[in-house]
Amino acid sequence: MKCSVCGKSIGTTFLGKILGTHVKDKHGKLHPVCFECQKKFSSKEEILKAIK
Repeated sequence: MKCSVCGKSIGTTFLGKILGTHVKDKHGKLHPVCFECQKKFSSKEEILKAIK
């Protein structure tokens, strides 16, 4: 799985969960975001603006 902001690959745990988070946009679509991008952007709105 790749980060929606930077495009880097996001690792997963042995149960298949991502090592990051999902951000839901106004249409209900989930976008995976890595830890580095979470640190760069402090709020959900900033992350949604930065999604490619």
